[in-house]
Amino acid sequence: MIRKILCGAGALSASMLAAMPAWAQDVAEAAAPVPNPGNNAWMMTATILVLLMILPGLALFYGGLTRSKNMLSTMTQIGAAAALAMLIWVIYGYSTAFGPEGNAFFSWGNLFLANTTPDSTAATFSDEVISEYVFISFQMTFAAITAALVLGATVERMKFSAVMVFTAVWLTIVYFPIAHMVWAGGGLLFEMGALDFAGGTVVHINAGVSALVAALILGKRKGYPAEPMPPHSLTLTMVGTGLLWVGWFGFNAGSELEADGTAGLAMINTFVATASAGLFWMLAERFSGHKGSALGFCSGIIAGLVAVTPAAGNSGPFGAIVLGAVASLVCFYCVSKLKPALGYDDSLDAFGIHGIGGIVGAIGTGIVYQPVFGGPGDGSTAMGAQVWIQIQAVLVSIAWAAVGTVIAIFIAKLITGLRVTPEVEQEGLDIGEHGERAYN
Repeated sequence: MIRKILCGAGALSASMLAAMPAWAQDVAEAAAPVPNPGNNAWMMTATILVLLMILPGLALFYGGLTRSKNMLSTMTQIGAAAALAMLIWVIYGYSTAFGPEGNAFFSWGNLFLANTTPDSTAATFSDEVISEYVFISFQMTFAAITAALVLGATVERMKFSAVMVFTAVWLTIVYFPIAHMVWAGGGLLFEMGALDFAGGTVVHINAGVSALVAALILGKRKGYPAEPMPPHSLTLTMVGTGLLWVGWFGFNAGSELEADGTAGLAMINTFVATASAGLFWMLAERFSGHKGSALGFCSGIIAGLVAVTPAAGNSGPFGAIVLGAVASLVCFYCVSKLKPALGYDDSLDAFGIHGIGGIVGAIGTGIVYQPVFGGPGDGSTAMGAQVWIQIQAVLVSIAWAAVGTVIAIFIAKLITGLRVTPEVEQEGLDIGEHGERAYN
């Protein structure tokens, strides 16, 4: 079944009720659906789990991978970008991506959540509903973490002010439109029949491609690649990896919007695809003549999580295991071979893992969805046809993210400038941008 987010379909707006005669209002209110308490509680929990992915999960994961002089600046950029995304989501992001009246793209009447009340509901994939505020909050965390993921390619050299301007523009012209295309009724990719359970295109291809474009425009870090720039704390990176894995259950299983069997399927797939990817990355290191490393294990874990995101409820467990392994091997090659060969400075491999892993996962979903591979598909769409739909969705996402990021990055450059001075970059952004040190 194609996953579709139906926003606000379970309740009439205040203006619609007011226009009705009194007797019709009584009937409409009496028939208004009531949120299922169990589903509502699960979605509130899932939302908090996605927040855990951002702070502290992603902040520690990215922060540990940077040099110590940029630890605080990296974490601050992630936290501040996520916070800005949350405010923009409430002001106009939600009404842009999931407008009312059939999920129209953008709605003036719903700016600042004007027509949302504690009684408003959002439909799930059955006859159940959840609180619309809960749904808004859940989708808000997706926007926040996607904006933060992009910054993995630009840390250690981009101004904090530029990060904030870029984030605001990028969310507006890149994230919100793609979220609408994939998850809202009437959206381009939804109408094509593209499968994206929890954000392979919306989150990972979107963020990964945007990260690569931003890194190319921004330029390499001072001294890269001649000077070694190893992670300053793999301990913190490992802690961040664990928090991301835990939080990802809210990300994937929560995308079912109900506490049902499909959520359970997304849960077990998030276990096994991730485990497979972590081990296969270490095997790839051994076959390449190196020791299996903690960094490799963490990288594999993230690659598996990324790849299984679009397939979480669209694959059987065996398909998820294979998908995680394949994505891990492809991401390993891109990070260890392709990136040095092409010479771009994607600081923390946002493109190599999120972009590439998202592409593998999105296309692979068309394969593992099929019942012949244990997937939940009913066989109504031939595998070749579904894979072609997935490829088209990937291409649209890549093109939209690339063009939008070019626009966003140049707007930031025009307003604030992009890079810190060479002196600040040499000293470290912790002191130069925030006047603090992570370690004394």
